[in-house]
Amino acid sequence: MLVVTGATGLLGGAVVERLLGKAPATEIGVSVRDPAKATALADRGVRVRRGDYDDAASLAHAFEGAEQLLLVSAAATGEPALRRHRTAIDAARAAGVRRVVYTSHMGANPASAFAPMVDHAATEALLADSGLAFTALRNDFYAASGRMLRGRAVETGEVAAPADGPVSWTAHDDLAAAAAIVLTDEGRFEGATPPLTGPAAVDLAGLAAVAAELTGRPITRTVVTDARYREQLGPVADLLLGMFAASRAGEFAAVDPTLGELLGRPPLTVRDVLAKD
Repeated sequence: MLVVTGATGLLGGAVVERLLGKAPATEIGVSVRDPAKATALADRGVRVRRGDYDDAASLAHAFEGAEQLLLVSAAATGEPALRRHRTAIDAARAAGVRRVVYTSHMGANPASAFAPMVDHAATEALLADSGLAFTALRNDFYAASGRMLRGRAVETGEVAAPADGPVSWTAHDDLAAAAAIVLTDEGRFEGATPPLTGPAAVDLAGLAAVAAELTGRPITRTVVTDARYREQLGPVADLLLGMFAASRAGEFAAVDPTLGELLGRPPLTVRDVLAKD
């Protein structure tokens, strides 16, 4: 059985849809915090069980009978994220899971200025030490994140943020398709994959240009100081400032053919994704 965690989220849900096109529903299970949100999957024959990264007993039940597990990274940073990942990995080993596929990031690096990248690197190390076969999907940022970074630019005519670097933005659907392929082709990758990226790296100035083209409105890119950005956003700014620093260091800029090779077609561009707004 293939078990997918986070199956009511954007990525996990899309992975399940892809798997349903490749395997019988009876061979697919999902681990979700709220099974009531997955009734549509249960109606289609998918096994739905409650699984919470903060509740090891629930994971033991959710992972029962799983041969492979898609471990979607927790929505947390620092020790809470690592604690949850460690609990899930321990539960997978106890349940007899043969292989874990983990949604990591191409910027996974213990020395990164962006805290989630440190967490991804530490989780990959936990998997390497677990004795389980594993694949770490080195995904780049979702192009949908560009909407957030773009902010209210369409209304204000300005993308105002600290100095940044290029990012090889990817689409949720493309990464979900790749994850389903990796789950159903065990010999494809062992350990960390090459970077799974879009076809081009684009910085905020490029996003502003794309937004201007799509809306027909002038949009400029304005660089603000870290201090001003922190004043504008408050506590959340520190996390984002780490992201900008990591992007300036080129941690998200690589463009690699692996995602396109997995899909058998060119990956969607950031323009393709933003054009759907």
